Amino acid sequence: MPIPGSLRREWFSNPRADILAGIVVALALIPEAIGFSIIAGVDPSVGLYASFSIAMIIAFVGGRPGMISAATAAVAVLVVPLVRDHGVEYLFAATILMGVLQVIGGFLRLDLLMQYVSRSVVTGFVNALAILIFIAQLPQLTNVTWLTYAMVAGGLAIIYLFPRLTRAVPSPLVAIVVLTTITLVLGLDVNRVGDMGTLPSTLPSFLLPNVPFTLETLQIILPFSLTMAAVGLLESMMTAQIVDDLTDTPSNKRREVKGQGIANFVTGFFGGMGGCAMIGQSVINVKSGGTTRLSTLVAGAFLLFLIVVLGPLVARIPMPALVAVMIMVSIGTFSWRSIRNLRVHPWQSSVVMIVTVLVVVWTHDLAQGVLAGVILSGLFFAGKVRRLFTVTSEPSADGRSRTYRVAGQVFFASTERFADAFDFKEVLDRVVIDVSAAHFWDISAVGILDTAILKFRREGTAVEIIGLNEASASMVERFATHDKPASETNAAGH
Repeated sequence: MPIPGSLRREWFSNPRADILAGIVVALALIPEAIGFSIIAGVDPSVGLYASFSIAMIIAFVGGRPGMISAATAAVAVLVVPLVRDHGVEYLFAATILMGVLQVIGGFLRLDLLMQYVSRSVVTGFVNALAILIFIAQLPQLTNVTWLTYAMVAGGLAIIYLFPRLTRAVPSPLVAIVVLTTITLVLGLDVNRVGDMGTLPSTLPSFLLPNVPFTLETLQIILPFSLTMAAVGLLESMMTAQIVDDLTDTPSNKRREVKGQGIANFVTGFFGGMGGCAMIGQSVINVKSGGTTRLSTLVAGAFLLFLIVVLGPLVARIPMPALVAVMIMVSIGTFSWRSIRNLRVHPWQSSVVMIVTVLVVVWTHDLAQGVLAGVILSGLFFAGKVRRLFTVTSEPSADGRSRTYRVAGQVFFASTERFADAFDFKEVLDRVVIDVSAAHFWDISAVGILDTAILKFRREGTAVEIIGLNEASASMVERFATHDKPASETNAAGH
């Protein structure tokens, strides 16, 4: 029986490369999941089970084939106070509620908010994440012997040179295998995966969080769940966009939002913490040849196999091998072109990108950096549109009337320039305001038009508005007060 086209395209169009890429991702997930567990103040099993569960589930319900989702630092840092003050069971409950909120967000089309994130913000997000990935490796590169640096250098050499021989096997996987073999054979004294925490040896089990099902519990976890859901969706949508660009393929962002919610909801019942898409692991997957859902599924399944079946062997993998892989990810993630583009791009775009990077790196909070970038982009855009606004005028031949021609966008940022363009003290019988080349966007624009008309009338000048387009005319008819009786105006005000 032939495989349907969509199923083949999303699952089995690239099986060999997907399986190998999934294995590389699974190996790289282990130290990160343990590290994120330590950040959150929970047992390593919480992060490892979460990474397994989220990756497995998102492979089926996500909207971006080839993207890796698991436990992340962005979510881990948010739950530190919750775990410290109330315990890990409340973390599981908050993760379940986080999933519910994200599914609701999918139905509310929160994915459309990505339309308001500019390319400069995305570039800043990518560069900041690359820097954070590199910074996260520094603890493994400080207070260590020269042997660690030599192994990291050797790992990077394999990663970048091996593809010149063959691309049949992902070079990061070759680097991990070679360095692990050398370490075991020679008995080299370097940090190993097992030094980061004890790996679990049993399968996760389905359990209800051991918390009171009361309003008080909801009040405790809801603020954390809201923040986790928002940050998780933001990072997932940004990562999906980046993978879209890397693979030159589209993704279903709405499905991804719901899929993230389903994955987190289920994970909470299996003793896992919340998570989202991981740009570093997604880049590893794509660079290793993983492009379909199969690579994500293999990453989750092989991760569980590694920690439950091959735990003692995995614990002996040298950390320098994984550090080399993550440095490769950091270098590959950073947009080096953005440095060259600082000279040629508009200065506003460069400022947005740099501010996004600085805020993310300073706060280690991706959400704050993206929010700062989006706000700055909005301010620059409003300023740009404001500068495109013009008002010109010309008097009639007899000097008894004047025609003002308004061009551009009239909204809250351009109302002051609109008002300053008119000479209300000029003695005239009639004023014509031609808005054929203008558009009124909001009630601030309609309000300043009202103000101008009423000021002219107080000076005894008749006013005629011409050229309103359909949308502007509708706004003016609905909200303007200059032609409404006083009683109707007062009623509208109330």
